[in-house]
Amino acid sequence: MCIFVIVKDIALKIASISMALLLLASTTSWKVEKHFCMGHLVDVAFFTDAEDCGMSMSEMNDVDSTIQQESSCCDDEVIFVDGQDDLKMSFDDLTFEKQLFVTSFAYSYINLFDGLEENVTLFKEYKPPLVIRQIYKFDESYLI
Repeated sequence: MCIFVIVKDIALKIASISMALLLLASTTSWKVEKHFCMGHLVDVAFFTDAEDCGMSMSEMNDVDSTIQQESSCCDDEVIFVDGQDDLKMSFDDLTFEKQLFVTSFAYSYINLFDGLEENVTLFKEYKPPLVIRQIYKFDESYLI
């Protein structure tokens, strides 16, 4: 019996940690940038810009920038995963029926436990009847 409780506690902790990590991973934006020079991987950067190999011709003027991009031997690859930012729902976004349900449910749940501070025992002043004879012996019925 004790082993099952320990296994249950460990499973609960593993599940809660994995759910927290899943929430963190789904709400975080991820960026992986790769820089290739002549088909070979030069640099990989997570969350930042990848460093170039020094062969980029960024000193050229704006007129020749389209020609430079066509004849450049370098290539950049960017993988960007945008995280969720709409997790917080506003109470105003709900319809009137849903607002009514949420408020009535919360009100009834809070008031469910009112008055339970005192323990009411209804049988406190009740006295059990006196046993004159043992009826189960007369009927020969025994509880086993």
